[in-house]
Amino acid sequence: MQAVLFLIDTAFSLYLMVVILRLWLQLARADFYNPFSQFVVKATNPLVLPLRRVIPSIGSLDSATLLLAYGIMLAKMLLMQLLGQGQVALGASLIFAAVLLVKEILTLLFWILVIRALLSWFSQGRSPVELVMHQLTEPVLRPVRRIIPAIGGLDLSVLVVLVGLQFLNILFIDLIGRI
Repeated sequence: MQAVLFLIDTAFSLYLMVVILRLWLQLARADFYNPFSQFVVKATNPLVLPLRRVIPSIGSLDSATLLLAYGIMLAKMLLMQLLGQGQVALGASLIFAAVLLVKEILTLLFWILVIRALLSWFSQGRSPVELVMHQLTEPVLRPVRRIIPAIGGLDLSVLVVLVGLQFLNILFIDLIGRI
């Protein structure tokens, strides 16, 4: 049973990351003609486009994609509860799904920053993935760079944001543990 739960958790988590990336690409106004962006759009269009017909956007926020991400997290939680415990707690799951979605967004930001840092060390040129990673993370790193400028050519903004994200991750774990 653990193997089945692992596969379900992995499948839901991977697709949730792609949906979050779509939302993030839109908020960051990243290049949608980039091959990486095109993959994200094509992977999420079958579920996002029907929702967009019913759910309007709120300003620049694509509420259909946000609702889809929440729905995926909720479905994952309910399915895992049903298979693992044989019952579901719908009321608690509605709240925990929102909290875990925020935690998942912060975790994805953490890994995108790590990937961007690694690509900056080893990349020989500007790859399409590296360009999108730059577009996604620059709005987060820019305010930190204003406070902590590069020291001797070394940009510490990624390190500061990674430490902050780990702090928030631990804070979320403490919050979930208390509830």
